[in-house]
Amino acid sequence: MTSFSLNSLQPQPGARRRKTRKGRGIAAGQGASCGFGMRGQKSRSGRPTRPGFEGGQMPLYRRVPKLKHFPLVNPTTYTVINVGKLAELKAGSTVNLTSLVEAGLLTKPAADQPLKILGSGDLKVKLTVQADAFSEAARQKIEAAGGTCETPV
Repeated sequence: MTSFSLNSLQPQPGARRRKTRKGRGIAAGQGASCGFGMRGQKSRSGRPTRPGFEGGQMPLYRRVPKLKHFPLVNPTTYTVINVGKLAELKAGSTVNLTSLVEAGLLTKPAADQPLKILGSGDLKVKLTVQADAFSEAARQKIEAAGGTCETPV
């Protein structure tokens, strides 16, 4: 096997085919109408219909998501943290994304997404928690410890 260098690389023989030159006479095989037929919407220059167009009928890509069990197109992804991790913080403090990053419980890239508090673990300290979403168990545990749950409007 021979060694190759980047400046000597080239495609295998026969790997690249010449572009078909349309409209260059009948002998070329793609003369006159260039393989698009005689008349009609699909023969016009610029191809006026977009991909997925079905002649005005509700197209498949718009019919299908109305059915159940299809994934969300733009799902909301949260930065999640459990209530058990918040037990390490001192009582009476306000907990939000920036305070969690400063405390070292979250990393900086995770702080780009909205915050959600989950209910795993125990909480004994009273905290004011500011988050975008709470699980039901997390809300109950924070309020049982005497704290409050705040969500932005």
